[in-house]
Amino acid sequence: MSRRNTELLLLIASAFPVILLYAMYVLTAGAAISFETLAVPIGLFAAFAAAHIAVRILAPGADPAILPIVFVLSGIGITFVTRLAPALAISQLIILFVSVALMVGTLALVKNLDVVMRYKYTFGIIGIILLMLPIFIGTTISGSKLWIRIAGFTIQPGEFAKVFIVLFLAGYLAENRELLSISNRKILGLKIPRLRLLLPLFAVWGVCLLVVVFERDLGSAVLFYTIFLLMLYVATGRFSYVVIGLALLAVGAVGAYKFLSHVQVRFQVWVDPFKDAQGQGYQIVQSLFSLADGGLVGVGIGNGMANNIPVVESDFIFSAIGEEMGLLGGGAVLILFMLFAVRGLTTAARAKSDLAAFSATGLTAAISFQAFLIVGGVTRLIPLTGVTLPFMSQGGSSLLASFIIVALLLRAGDEATGREAELTGTGTMAAITDDQVASAAAPTGTRFATSSSYGSGSHSVGSRMRRRLLDTPESGVLGRVALANRLTRAVLAFTALFAILIGNLTYVQVIKAKDYQDMPTNNHTIARSKYIQRGSIITSDGVTLAESLQQEDGTYVRSYPNGNLAAHVVGYVSQQYGTTAIESVMNDTLTGSKDYSSWNNAIASLAGQTQPGNTAKLTIDSRIQTAAEQALKGFKGAVVVIDPRTGAVLACASSPTYDNTNIDALLQTGGGEDGSMYNRAMDALYTPGSTFKVVTLSAALETGTASLTSTYQAPGSMDIGNAPVTNYADESYGTISLQQAFAVSSNVVFGQVANEVGANTLVQFANAFGYGQKLGQDLTSAASIMADPSLMTEWETAWAGAGQPVGMDHTPGPQTTVMQNAVIAAAIANSGVVMDPYFVAQVLAPDGTVVKTTQSRSLGQAVSSATADQVKQAMLAVVQSGTGTDAQVPGVKVAGKTGSAETGGTNVNSMFVGFAPYDSPTVAISVALEDYDKHDVKAAKIAGIVLTAALAAQGA
Repeated sequence: MSRRNTELLLLIASAFPVILLYAMYVLTAGAAISFETLAVPIGLFAAFAAAHIAVRILAPGADPAILPIVFVLSGIGITFVTRLAPALAISQLIILFVSVALMVGTLALVKNLDVVMRYKYTFGIIGIILLMLPIFIGTTISGSKLWIRIAGFTIQPGEFAKVFIVLFLAGYLAENRELLSISNRKILGLKIPRLRLLLPLFAVWGVCLLVVVFERDLGSAVLFYTIFLLMLYVATGRFSYVVIGLALLAVGAVGAYKFLSHVQVRFQVWVDPFKDAQGQGYQIVQSLFSLADGGLVGVGIGNGMANNIPVVESDFIFSAIGEEMGLLGGGAVLILFMLFAVRGLTTAARAKSDLAAFSATGLTAAISFQAFLIVGGVTRLIPLTGVTLPFMSQGGSSLLASFIIVALLLRAGDEATGREAELTGTGTMAAITDDQVASAAAPTGTRFATSSSYGSGSHSVGSRMRRRLLDTPESGVLGRVALANRLTRAVLAFTALFAILIGNLTYVQVIKAKDYQDMPTNNHTIARSKYIQRGSIITSDGVTLAESLQQEDGTYVRSYPNGNLAAHVVGYVSQQYGTTAIESVMNDTLTGSKDYSSWNNAIASLAGQTQPGNTAKLTIDSRIQTAAEQALKGFKGAVVVIDPRTGAVLACASSPTYDNTNIDALLQTGGGEDGSMYNRAMDALYTPGSTFKVVTLSAALETGTASLTSTYQAPGSMDIGNAPVTNYADESYGTISLQQAFAVSSNVVFGQVANEVGANTLVQFANAFGYGQKLGQDLTSAASIMADPSLMTEWETAWAGAGQPVGMDHTPGPQTTVMQNAVIAAAIANSGVVMDPYFVAQVLAPDGTVVKTTQSRSLGQAVSSATADQVKQAMLAVVQSGTGTDAQVPGVKVAGKTGSAETGGTNVNSMFVGFAPYDSPTVAISVALEDYDKHDVKAAKIAGIVLTAALAAQGA
C-alpha cells in the first residue's frame, strides 16, 4: 500500500475518536447530536482531507503517520478549547483552519530544503530578532514578556523564532558537521573540541539567559537550548558537547535561581506548591486536584472542574484532558506525541542529506520536547515552564508555528524518498585552507582527500582556492551509519521521556489521587459535596454549631446557627479555600463519603448510594465555651478547659475570633490579618513563665532531688552559671521552703532546683507531660518545645526551670501551647496520668444512632500518684494564699499556678493553669492572656470566671 493511501486510512480511522469526543461534549452541553452540532469535527476532518490531497500532489513521499497524528491532537484540542473557553472557540477554530491552509501553502512554497542552505544566516538573524523582539516592544502578560501587539492582535514571536532558528542551525551544522566533530584532546575520557568550535554553544547559552532574564520566559529558553544541544549531538556525535552543554545549563540554572526572583518562585512552587496553595502555587495545586479527580477513566467531558485553573485553555489544557478523559485519555495523548517524535526522527534517519536530517531532527524536537516541558510542568514532574501544548492549547501563534513545522517535516520526508536528485556526499563540508586543515586535523592523524564538489552547493573545478574535505569518522558511508545510530538513540530518549511522563501521570491520577482528594484544602472535593447533605456539628449539650440547609436548586449551604461560637474548633467550609478544624478532620464522616462503620452504611456504600453525612458530636460544652469566649472578649489570648479524667476538651476559645459564616468574603478581602483566624489555643507557642514550675517541681519531687520542705536561699538575684537569675521585681524572700517558693513563684529557687535536677532529666519530664509531640486524637496542637539538653548551659537550665526560654545558637525552651499547659494541669489532677485531649465525643448516623464513640487514651504516667498529690498540695496553696487568689471559686477548692512570661521588650503575658474541685477534679484549665502589662488583667481572674461556669454546668 502506498504511503498516501496509508495516510488516508489513518485519517479516516482518526476521525472516529475525534467526532466521538466532540459528540460527548455536545451531549454534556445539553444539545442534540446532528450534522449541525457536529460541524466542527466534520469540518476539521474535511480540512485535513483537503490537506491530504495537497500532500499527495506536493509531497507524495512524505511520512504517512504525521498528518493523522496532528489531526487527532488538533481535534482533541479544539474540543477542549470549546468546552473550557467557549468565547474563544470560534477564533481558535478559524486559526486552526488557517493553520492547515498555511501548512499546505508552506509545502507549495518550499519545493525543497536547499533554500535553507542559501539563506541560513538570514534565517538565523530573523530568528534571533523574533526571539529578542519582546524585550524591546513586548507586552507583559502573567509575568512574562513574550507578546507584542499589532493592530489589535497579540502575537508571540518566539513561536515563529524556533522555526527560523532550527532551520539556521540545520544549515550551519550541515555545512560544518565534520569540522565540529574534530576533537584534539581528551579530558577525563571525553574528547574536547577546540575552544573556537565551542563558541556557538556559548552564544546560544547566552541568548537563552537573556530570554530568561529580560522576557522572564524559562520555558522558551530551556526549549531552544535543548533543541540546539540535540541537533549538535546528532550532527557531530560528540558526547562532550552534551556534557559541556549540560554543565552550562547547570551554571545558568544556579545563577538564575540565585539572582532572579521569578525563577526562585517557579522552583519553590515545584518543590512544595501546597505551601502557598492560594497564591503562587494555586495553578499547579488546582492542576493536581483536577488530575486526581480524573483517575483511570475520567469524570467525562464537561463534568470536570478544571475551570478553577487560571488560563486552563492554554498552558493547563492537559490538566483538563487528564481530568475529563482520565489516565487512559491523557496517556493516549502522550503516546500520540511520542509517536510524532518517533515518526519525525524516522524521517530524519531516512533523509538523503544532512540538511534534511538535521532540519527534521530540530523540528521534531521543537514539538516533542515542548510537549514534554508543559506536561511535565502541569503534572509536577519538573518545574512549570509556561509553554503551550502544541496543536492543542488555545493560542494562534503556537498553532500557526506548529503547522509550519509539520509542513517542513513533510517536505523533509518527501526528499528522503530520493524522488528528487540524490545529493552527493554525506554533508556539506566547510571550505577551509591548508593551514586550517593542518591545525585542526594533524594532531589526530586525519587524512585528506580532494574533491571538486561538496554537499548540495557545488563549486567549479577551476576555483582559485583549493578546497579539501576532511576524511573523518563522520565521512562517507560510516558517517551515515553513525548518524542513523545517533538518531536511534534520540528516538529511544524521546520514548523514555514520554514513558516517564506516563509513569508520573499514573502516580498522580491513580496512586496519589486519594491523598490529593482527601486534602482539607481540596476545593474540588468540597464543591462536589455541595449536593450531599453535610452532617451537623453539635456540642455535648445538644447545641448545633454547624448544619447544612438545602436550597431551591437542590444544593446545600453550610450554616452556623449559633454564630461564631467555637469558630476555631468548628472551622469552615469553602469551595475556594477548603476546610479547617473539625470541618476538615471529620470531612469524610460529615460529607457522606463511603462509610463502612456499620452494616447499613457498608451495604449502601458498596451499592454506590449517596448518603447524607453523619453528625459529629463534640466534647465541647456550649455553656463553658460561651463563658470562655465572653471572658476573653476584648483581649488577646486563649482558654482551654479539659476533663482531666478523660482528656475530653470542654472548651477551647481563642480571641480575637472570626466570622465563619461568610469565609470566602473574609479571606478575599484580606480578613484575619488581625490574627483573628489564628487559633491561639492550639497553634500559638507561648513562654510558659512560672506555670512551667509545675513540671520542674514534679521532676524534683519524683526524682527525690528535693521535697516540699527543702529550703533554699531566695535573694532578689543570684548568679547561676556565671549569669544572673532574678525574681520578679528583684524581690527577696530570704530562706524559704520549696513549697513557699512555689507559692510566691521564686525564679531564683527554681533555677537552683532545675540545675539540681539536671537539664536531661528536666527535658525528660517535660516530654513525659507532652512536650515535643502534637497533642490530640482528632484536632492536634502544635508541638511544645524544650531545648536540646546537651546544648543547655547552667544559666539556661536555671531559667528553663523557671519557665523562661533563653539561650544562644539553639532553639530555646520551654515554649508551650495553651493546650499543652492544660494537659499538664490535667495530669496533676489525674494522679500523674497524662490523657491525650480530644474534641469529638461521638459520631451519629443520620437516624441518630451512635456509629462511633471516642475512647479516652493515656499518653503515660508522667509522675507517680504520690508525687502528683504533693504538687496538687503546692498548687492549692498558690490559689488559697499565693499569687493565684484571683482564680478562687466560692465554695470550691481550686488549685493552680500563675505565671508572668516576658515576651521581649516590655511585653508581658499572664498565664495560669489549674483544676477544680481539689479533692475530685473534674475540670482542668489553662489560660494565656497577652499584653498583661497594658491592661493589668490577670489570667487567674479569667480562669476563675470560666471555672465558675464550668462547675455550674457540671452541677458541682
